[in-house]
Amino acid sequence: MSRIRKNNYMKLLIVRHGDPDYSVDSLTEKGWKEAEYLSERLTKLDVKAFYTSPLGRAKDTASFTLHKMNRTAEECAWLREFSPSILRPDRNGERSICWDWLPQDWTSVEEFYQADHWYEHPLMQEGRVWEEYQWVTGNFDRLLARHGYVREKQYYRAERSNNDTIVLFCHLGVECVLLSHLLHVSPMILWHGFCAAPSSVTTAVTEERREGIAYFRVSSFGDISHLYVHDEEPAFAARFCESYGNREERHD
Repeated sequence: MSRIRKNNYMKLLIVRHGDPDYSVDSLTEKGWKEAEYLSERLTKLDVKAFYTSPLGRAKDTASFTLHKMNRTAEECAWLREFSPSILRPDRNGERSICWDWLPQDWTSVEEFYQADHWYEHPLMQEGRVWEEYQWVTGNFDRLLARHGYVREKQYYRAERSNNDTIVLFCHLGVECVLLSHLLHVSPMILWHGFCAAPSSVTTAVTEERREGIAYFRVSSFGDISHLYVHDEEPAFAARFCESYGNREERHD
C-alpha cells in the first residue's frame, strides 16, 4: 500500500480581489460570484492565518471564505493597493499610478530591468516610490518572520520550518511588489509583464535544500481554476486591449 507523502514546506497564497466596483470600493455582481467560487477552493485548505488589505474590495472577497470557515483575518495597512503617483512621461504633468507606463517609455530605460536600480529613475524618486516599496516589503518580512522565516540577504533563514499555509487578500500592484521582493527582481517587469485576473490565486512555497536556508519558489501565478470549474470567464480588470482595433476594450 502506497503512503501519501506529506508536503514539507510553508505555502503562501496571494489572492487578488474579485472583479472590482471602484466607485464604492467593493465588488461587481460578477466579483461577488468570483468570491463565492474562490471560497469553495480555499475552504478545503488547512489555513494557519488570513491577512487582508483594509480596502473594501479585498475584504469583501475574503468575506465568503472567512464566514464559511468561521475565521477572521488580520487587517494589514501595507496590503492596500500600491499607489504612489508619478508624473508619467506622456501625460504632460498629470499624475498617474507609478506602475502604469506605456511600453515604449518604460522599456527604453535599462535601469527598470534591474532589481537594485529601478527606483533610481527621477520620476520614481520624485514620487517617493522606493519609500513606499520599503514600507510594504519591510512589513511583509516581519510577517514572514512571525511565521518562522527571517530575511537574510536574498533568501530566508528558516528559524522555525513548518507546513503552514497563509493567505493574503490584496491587489495586483502590491502582489507584484511582494513577488518582486521574494524573487529579487524589478517590480517593473512584474507590473507590466504579468497580469493576475480578479480572484486569482498565486502560490509560493518554500524550498529548504540546506537546513535553515529557505527560498520561495512560485508554483503557480494567477490561477483561476475555481472560475473555470463553474464555466465563469475571468474579468477583464487590469488588462488593456489585446489589439488596438478592439474599441470595446480599455486602451488607457
